[in-house]
Amino acid sequence: MTITPWRDHNWITHTQILLDSYHRWVGEQLLPRAGSVEDQAAALYHAPFVAVSHGTQADPILNYGNQIALKLWEVDIPTLLTMPSRLTAEPLHRDERARLLERTARDGFVNDYRGIRISSTGKRFLIEQATVWNLISSNGEHLGQAATFSTWKPIDHSAQVGRT
Repeated sequence: MTITPWRDHNWITHTQILLDSYHRWVGEQLLPRAGSVEDQAAALYHAPFVAVSHGTQADPILNYGNQIALKLWEVDIPTLLTMPSRLTAEPLHRDERARLLERTARDGFVNDYRGIRISSTGKRFLIEQATVWNLISSNGEHLGQAATFSTWKPIDHSAQVGRT
C-alpha cells in the first residue's frame, strides 16, 4: 500500500462502495461527495471519525480503516489488511459483536451500537452511537460490513482488575 492509500485504485473503489452502501442503507451521506473519487477517498481517510470495514470471509478480514481507525487500533495499513475483524474485540465481547453483525446482516444497518473494543496493544475503549452497515456492490453482491463512529472513550484497565 502506498504512503497515500487514497490514491490506490483498489482503495478508491472500496471507498466508493463504503460511501454508496452507507447512503443506500442510512439514507444520508457519510461525508460530502464533492470532488473526484480520489478527493472522496482522501476525505474519508482523513475524516474526523472512524471508518472501518471487513470482507465476507468465514473469519472476516479487515479491508479498510481510515486514519482515526488506524490510530485507535494502533496498527498500520499492512497489519490492518491481514487482521481478522474479531480481534478488534476481546474474546469476552465477541459473542456480543457476532450478534451485532447478525442483526446488521438481517436489517441492512444498525445505528445504535455501543460496545467495548481493544487495540492491538491491549488498550480497551468503549464505542458509542456506532453505525454498522452492509456493503453492497452496484450489482447487489454482498461485500462485507462497515462501521463508523465518532464517540469513544478509553477504559482504565486498573478499574477493571478483579472484575469478572
